[in-house]
Amino acid sequence: MGEFFKAELKDRFLEYALERRDYFEVQVLYDEFLRPNYSLGFVTKLLKEIRDHDPNLLDIMAGNGVEIFMLASTPSTQDFLHEGGFMDMHVKEEEKWDTFLDQLSNNRKLSKDEKKLLKKNSPALKKERTILYFLIGAIVISFLFTLYSLLKGVFFEPEYVPADEFERKIELIRSQYLEENQQLERELRKARSTIDSLTTKNR
Repeated sequence: MGEFFKAELKDRFLEYALERRDYFEVQVLYDEFLRPNYSLGFVTKLLKEIRDHDPNLLDIMAGNGVEIFMLASTPSTQDFLHEGGFMDMHVKEEEKWDTFLDQLSNNRKLSKDEKKLLKKNSPALKKERTILYFLIGAIVISFLFTLYSLLKGVFFEPEYVPADEFERKIELIRSQYLEENQQLERELRKARSTIDSLTTKNR
């Protein structure tokens, strides 16, 4: 149960006590406001919180083997409710915390180490880095495989061919190498662009 709802219940207990103008049992509050979703012990807990805040808000009597058995309103009950009660206290406390947190976030700047730690622990950044490393690795492996295939064709599988055929094959290998090299350069430029954008975004 949220603190807002608890504050509202405490005010309702006080309002009910003010309307009765006589002593009544805790059981009555339970039957009136919280049956069957909560326990009688929860009512007692809220009444103790009221008493801890201000013992003069309720006139509480022990009996029947329990610390809080019967209760009634006091002259302070009306004044407290007139000033806003627990609900108003809760709202003001929330406003104070909101103001404090706003001031804290506006005035305090993160240190370089804190910024680095935030960037390092960012799940989105970790995922992007993993994808980037995978992309670069794939480019390097592709380049090595292509280079191996070209060299294998030239040096490890010699064939006796006429001179013009040999020149044609060399030219073909050269053009394939240039094409692969251009493709790798494009991929590396794309990867570098991705790295730069990630660095800029996380500054």
